[in-house]
Amino acid sequence: MHNYEEKINKNLFALIKDIQKPNILELGVQEGVSTKKFLDLCEVNRGFLYSVDIVDCNNVSSSKRWKFIKSRDDNFSYIKSQITGQIDILFIDTLHEAKHVKNLFYNYYDLVKEGGFIFIDDISHLPYLNAEKKSHFYCEINNRETFNSLLEIYFFNYNNFSLNFSFESSGLAIIKKMNENSLNKSKKLISKEFSIKNMLRKIWLQIKKN
Repeated sequence: MHNYEEKINKNLFALIKDIQKPNILELGVQEGVSTKKFLDLCEVNRGFLYSVDIVDCNNVSSSKRWKFIKSRDDNFSYIKSQITGQIDILFIDTLHEAKHVKNLFYNYYDLVKEGGFIFIDDISHLPYLNAEKKSHFYCEINNRETFNSLLEIYFFNYNNFSLNFSFESSGLAIIKKMNENSLNKSKKLISKEFSIKNMLRKIWLQIKKN
Protein backbone atom coordinates (compact mmCIF):
# COMPACT_ATOMS: atom_id res chain seq x y z
CA MET A 1 0.00 0.00 0.00
CA HIS A 2 1.20 3.50 -0.81
CA ASN A 3 1.40 6.12 1.91
CA TYR A 4 -0.90 9.08 2.42
CA GLU A 5 1.33 11.75 0.86
CA GLU A 6 1.98 9.69 -2.27
CA LYS A 7 -1.75 9.11 -2.61
CA ILE A 8 -2.75 12.77 -2.48
CA ASN A 9 0.16 13.86 -4.70
CA LYS A 10 -0.86 11.46 -7.45
CA ASN A 11 -4.65 11.53 -7.17
CA LEU A 12 -5.40 15.01 -5.82
CA PHE A 13 -2.68 17.56 -6.46
CA ALA A 14 -1.95 16.28 -9.95
CA LEU A 15 -5.55 17.24 -10.86
CA ILE A 16 -5.60 20.70 -9.27
CA LYS A 17 -2.04 21.96 -9.80
CA ASP A 18 -2.99 24.21 -12.73
CA ILE A 19 -6.06 25.86 -11.18
CA GLN A 20 -5.38 29.57 -10.89
CA LYS A 21 -6.48 31.51 -7.81
CA PRO A 22 -8.04 28.40 -6.25
CA ASN A 23 -10.44 28.86 -3.37
CA ILE A 24 -10.06 25.76 -1.17
CA LEU A 25 -12.00 24.39 1.81
CA GLU A 26 -10.25 21.70 3.83
CA LEU A 27 -12.19 19.81 6.50
CA GLY A 28 -9.70 18.23 8.92
CA VAL A 29 -6.16 19.48 9.61
CA GLN A 30 -4.58 16.99 12.06
CA GLU A 31 -0.80 17.18 11.52
CA GLY A 32 -1.16 19.65 8.68
CA VAL A 33 0.29 17.50 5.87
CA SER A 34 -2.44 18.33 3.36
CA THR A 35 -2.76 21.88 4.76
CA LYS A 36 0.86 22.71 3.96
CA LYS A 37 0.58 21.22 0.48
CA PHE A 38 -2.59 23.21 -0.23
CA LEU A 39 -0.80 26.35 0.98
CA ASP A 40 2.15 25.64 -1.31
CA LEU A 41 -0.33 25.52 -4.20
CA CYS A 42 -1.98 28.74 -3.03
CA GLU A 43 1.37 30.55 -2.91
CA VAL A 44 2.25 29.51 -6.47
CA ASN A 45 -1.22 29.99 -7.99
CA ARG A 46 -2.35 32.93 -5.81
CA GLY A 47 -5.14 31.02 -4.10
CA PHE A 48 -6.66 30.94 -0.62
CA LEU A 49 -7.21 28.08 1.83
CA TYR A 50 -9.83 27.75 4.55
CA SER A 51 -9.16 24.92 7.02
CA VAL A 52 -11.64 23.62 9.59
CA ASP A 53 -10.91 21.52 12.67
CA ILE A 54 -12.30 21.17 16.21
CA VAL A 55 -8.72 21.26 17.52
CA ASP A 56 -6.88 24.60 17.50
CA CYS A 57 -4.44 24.32 14.58
CA ASN A 58 -3.51 27.99 14.23
CA ASN A 59 0.17 27.14 14.68
CA VAL A 60 0.33 25.06 11.48
CA SER A 61 1.07 28.12 9.34
CA SER A 62 1.36 31.90 9.40
CA SER A 63 0.55 32.26 5.70
CA LYS A 64 -1.55 35.24 4.65
CA ARG A 65 -3.28 32.90 2.22
CA TRP A 66 -4.77 30.81 5.01
CA LYS A 67 -7.67 31.15 7.41
CA PHE A 68 -8.15 28.59 10.17
CA ILE A 69 -11.70 28.07 11.42
CA LYS A 70 -11.98 26.33 14.79
CA SER A 71 -15.33 24.58 14.53
CA ARG A 72 -17.15 21.33 13.96
CA ASP A 73 -17.23 20.59 10.25
CA ASP A 74 -21.04 20.34 10.29
CA ASN A 75 -21.58 23.86 11.63
CA PHE A 76 -22.61 24.73 8.09
CA SER A 77 -24.04 28.24 8.48
CA TYR A 78 -21.06 29.46 10.49
CA ILE A 79 -18.42 27.96 8.20
CA LYS A 80 -20.10 29.26 5.05
CA SER A 81 -20.25 32.72 6.62
CA GLN A 82 -16.44 32.65 6.92
CA ILE A 83 -15.86 31.87 3.24
CA THR A 84 -15.83 34.41 0.40
CA GLY A 85 -17.47 33.18 -2.79
CA GLN A 86 -17.67 29.63 -4.13
CA ILE A 87 -14.84 27.15 -3.81
CA ASP A 88 -12.85 25.27 -6.42
CA ILE A 89 -11.78 22.41 -4.16
CA LEU A 90 -13.39 20.69 -1.17
CA PHE A 91 -11.29 18.18 0.76
CA ILE A 92 -13.13 16.03 3.34
CA ASP A 93 -10.89 14.28 5.88
CA THR A 94 -12.59 14.42 9.28
CA LEU A 95 -14.99 11.89 10.84
CA HIS A 96 -15.00 8.89 8.51
CA GLU A 97 -18.53 7.62 9.10
CA ALA A 98 -20.87 7.22 6.16
CA LYS A 99 -23.79 9.22 7.58
CA HIS A 100 -21.50 12.11 8.53
CA VAL A 101 -19.68 12.16 5.18
CA LYS A 102 -23.00 12.11 3.34
CA ASN A 103 -24.23 15.05 5.43
CA LEU A 104 -21.08 17.04 4.60
CA PHE A 105 -21.33 16.19 0.92
CA TYR A 106 -24.93 17.36 0.57
CA ASN A 107 -24.47 20.52 2.64
CA TYR A 108 -21.26 21.77 1.00
CA TYR A 109 -22.01 20.67 -2.56
CA ASP A 110 -23.69 23.96 -3.50
CA LEU A 111 -20.56 25.83 -2.37
CA VAL A 112 -18.45 24.12 -5.04
CA LYS A 113 -18.14 25.78 -8.45
CA GLU A 114 -19.17 24.01 -11.64
CA GLY A 115 -16.01 22.20 -12.74
CA GLY A 116 -14.72 22.12 -9.17
CA PHE A 117 -13.47 19.08 -7.28
CA ILE A 118 -14.52 17.26 -4.12
CA PHE A 119 -12.05 14.81 -2.61
CA ILE A 120 -13.07 12.41 0.18
CA ASP A 121 -10.34 10.55 2.04
CA ASP A 122 -10.62 7.03 3.51
CA ILE A 123 -13.08 5.21 1.28
CA SER A 124 -11.24 1.87 1.05
CA HIS A 125 -11.64 -0.87 3.64
CA LEU A 126 -9.00 -3.10 2.05
CA PRO A 127 -6.01 -2.11 4.26
CA TYR A 128 -8.05 -2.89 7.37
CA LEU A 129 -9.18 -6.45 6.63
CA ASN A 130 -8.18 -9.22 9.05
CA ALA A 131 -5.41 -10.47 6.78
CA GLU A 132 -3.72 -7.08 6.65
CA LYS A 133 -1.19 -5.64 9.14
CA LYS A 134 -3.43 -2.62 9.79
CA SER A 135 -6.49 -4.76 10.64
CA HIS A 136 -8.98 -2.42 12.31
CA PHE A 137 -12.72 -2.98 12.88
CA TYR A 138 -13.80 0.68 12.90
CA CYS A 139 -11.83 1.65 9.79
CA GLU A 140 -12.89 -1.42 7.83
CA ILE A 141 -16.61 -1.04 8.51
CA ASN A 142 -16.83 2.74 8.20
CA ASN A 143 -14.72 2.98 5.06
CA ARG A 144 -16.80 0.27 3.40
CA GLU A 145 -20.05 2.01 4.40
CA THR A 146 -18.75 5.37 3.14
CA PHE A 147 -17.79 3.80 -0.19
CA ASN A 148 -21.26 2.27 -0.58
CA SER A 149 -22.94 5.53 0.43
CA LEU A 150 -21.05 7.43 -2.28
CA LEU A 151 -22.17 4.86 -4.86
CA GLU A 152 -25.77 5.45 -3.77
CA ILE A 153 -25.43 9.21 -4.11
CA TYR A 154 -23.80 8.84 -7.51
CA PHE A 155 -26.47 6.45 -8.81
CA PHE A 156 -29.12 9.16 -8.37
CA ASN A 157 -26.84 12.00 -9.54
CA TYR A 158 -24.69 10.62 -12.36
CA ASN A 159 -25.69 13.57 -14.57
CA ASN A 160 -24.50 16.05 -11.93
CA PHE A 161 -20.97 14.87 -11.11
CA SER A 162 -18.35 12.34 -12.12
CA LEU A 163 -17.02 9.87 -9.56
CA ASN A 164 -13.74 7.96 -9.54
CA PHE A 165 -11.86 6.10 -6.83
CA SER A 166 -8.24 5.54 -5.97
CA PHE A 167 -7.55 2.51 -3.77
CA GLU A 168 -4.01 3.52 -2.87
CA SER A 169 -3.41 3.60 0.87
CA SER A 170 -6.83 4.07 2.58
CA GLY A 171 -8.45 5.23 -0.66
CA LEU A 172 -9.72 8.51 -2.08
CA ALA A 173 -12.97 9.49 -3.81
CA ILE A 174 -12.43 11.92 -6.70
CA ILE A 175 -15.53 13.90 -7.65
CA LYS A 176 -15.88 16.60 -10.32
CA LYS A 177 -18.97 18.80 -10.36
CA MET A 178 -20.47 18.96 -13.86
CA ASN A 179 -23.22 21.57 -13.48
CA GLU A 180 -25.04 23.79 -11.00
CA ASN A 181 -28.04 21.47 -10.58
CA SER A 182 -29.21 20.66 -7.07
CA LEU A 183 -28.42 17.16 -5.89
CA ASN A 184 -31.11 14.49 -5.89
CA LYS A 185 -31.63 12.59 -2.66
CA SER A 186 -30.10 9.15 -2.60
CA LYS A 187 -31.77 5.89 -1.60
CA LYS A 188 -30.60 2.41 -0.80
CA LEU A 189 -29.76 0.56 -3.98
CA ILE A 190 -31.77 -2.58 -4.64
CA SER A 191 -29.33 -5.37 -5.42
CA LYS A 192 -30.00 -8.75 -7.03
CA GLU A 193 -27.34 -10.28 -4.79
CA PHE A 194 -29.84 -11.69 -2.30
CA SER A 195 -32.55 -12.55 -4.84
CA ILE A 196 -33.96 -16.06 -5.18
CA LYS A 197 -32.54 -16.17 -8.70
CA ASN A 198 -29.02 -15.54 -7.43
CA MET A 199 -29.42 -18.11 -4.65
CA LEU A 200 -30.45 -20.69 -7.25
CA ARG A 201 -27.47 -19.67 -9.38
CA LYS A 202 -25.12 -20.30 -6.44
CA ILE A 203 -26.69 -23.70 -5.79
CA TRP A 204 -26.30 -24.62 -9.46
CA LEU A 205 -22.62 -23.52 -9.45
CA GLN A 206 -21.98 -25.60 -6.34
CA ILE A 207 -23.62 -28.66 -7.96
CA LYS A 208 -21.47 -28.22 -11.06
CA LYS A 209 -18.36 -27.87 -8.90
CA ASN A 210 -19.09 -31.14 -7.08
